Amino acid sequence: MHMATRMIRIIGIDPGLRRSGWGVVDSDGVRLSYVASGIVTSDSDDDLSVRLRTLYNGLVAVISRLDPHEAAVEETFVNDNPRATLKLGQARGIAVLAPAMRGLAVGEYAPNVIKKSVVGAGHADKSQIQAMIGFLLPKAKFDSADEADALAIAICHANHRTSPQARAARQLREAAGGLP
Repeated sequence: MHMATRMIRIIGIDPGLRRSGWGVVDSDGVRLSYVASGIVTSDSDDDLSVRLRTLYNGLVAVISRLDPHEAAVEETFVNDNPRATLKLGQARGIAVLAPAMRGLAVGEYAPNVIKKSVVGAGHADKSQIQAMIGFLLPKAKFDSADEADALAIAICHANHRTSPQARAARQLREAAGGLP
């Protein structure tokens, strides 16, 4: 018996206050195909509130235009500068909020999980990630590491979205009357 597979469109978001990368892929559970990628930028001379609004509006515009079914965002890493970490956390909040406000389920992944999912090693460097993105998505055209990272986040989600943990979380949301 042949079962039709459902194509899922996933947006991956690499949050940043100056530049937030985004990458969109389609997945049928076996194959991945590149849809689009880019960055949303904010002006470092603007007030923080204006920068966050710019990121939010830019991500909402991308989501509206490309109509993904699910989203994935990289978890924040803590660096040595508490102020920078806090600002990155605020940008990450925008990266989670924008798809959530459109009704999308948002997966969140640690950087080492993303790297391991795409490259096979949790401590891969940017050049290894970009090389694997080129291999996995040969039609992908990206001009920045932020775009490549966002595509890696989307690929990670495509690989993990059918895990028992992800299925259980979706079932709980559905049982509670939430969005699938």
